[in-house]
Amino acid sequence: MSRETIDRSTNAAGHFDKNPEIIRQLFAPVSEALIDDAEIAPGHSVLDVATGAGEPALRIAGFVGPKGEVVGIDPVVGSIEASRRAAERLSLDNARFETARADNLPFPDNRFDAVVSRFGVMFFPSPIAGVREMLRVLKPGKKMAFAVWHFRDDNPFHNVLARIVDPILPPPELPPDAPDPFRFAAPGKLQAIVADAGAADPMERLFRFSIDVPLSPEDFWDLRMEMSDKLRERLATLQPGSFQDVKRRSIAAFQGYSSANGLSFPAEVRLVSARK
Repeated sequence: MSRETIDRSTNAAGHFDKNPEIIRQLFAPVSEALIDDAEIAPGHSVLDVATGAGEPALRIAGFVGPKGEVVGIDPVVGSIEASRRAAERLSLDNARFETARADNLPFPDNRFDAVVSRFGVMFFPSPIAGVREMLRVLKPGKKMAFAVWHFRDDNPFHNVLARIVDPILPPPELPPDAPDPFRFAAPGKLQAIVADAGAADPMERLFRFSIDVPLSPEDFWDLRMEMSDKLRERLATLQPGSFQDVKRRSIAAFQGYSSANGLSFPAEVRLVSARK
């Protein structure tokens, strides 16, 4: 991750402790898809790179069972501390977490049966260096799998707010290939990097799912504010009246995604997998 990304993640890490089960639920279908694509099985040893506050590591720990193990790494100390607290709450003794960077993994060659990364590789300073390190610690013949966001326009979880906020507070122009949630939205972009890193048989598929949020539109506004330090910083520049107008319009837009159990947003990610 870039220094700026680490700083933002450090500032935002506390929100995982406020709503741990809701946060885990949001992207659970992506975690399940990674388990499938990485061919993870009970008893496996798995590495989760850029684990954030412990996902998908915690879900995988339950899947591989007591004879398996999961190691989650992240460069953000606050996120690793939140991961450890979550593992304790869930009584997952086969999950451990370490502070480390993707391009400098503190593990020997051929250590893991599978390697996964959910929404992490988009922020690596050098994605190809990170993928090479993951290949190094992966056992021969075993698989790695990545999840990255498809285009923002296909993900209302992200674009509902953007369509309201961006015309008022235009985001800064990013240089080409800058770290960004949608860095690998284009078809084949991450797949090509994985191939260039030396992985065998890289595959890509588009995965559609629903982000189900058991909250009212008003509570979801609060959650989105907690989840994004960058969003809070942008909105803090508004005058109070303008801020309240953005909040009112956003909550009204969220209501368009109401479901029987709260809110439900259609979502799309790209899943890229390959074998060592």
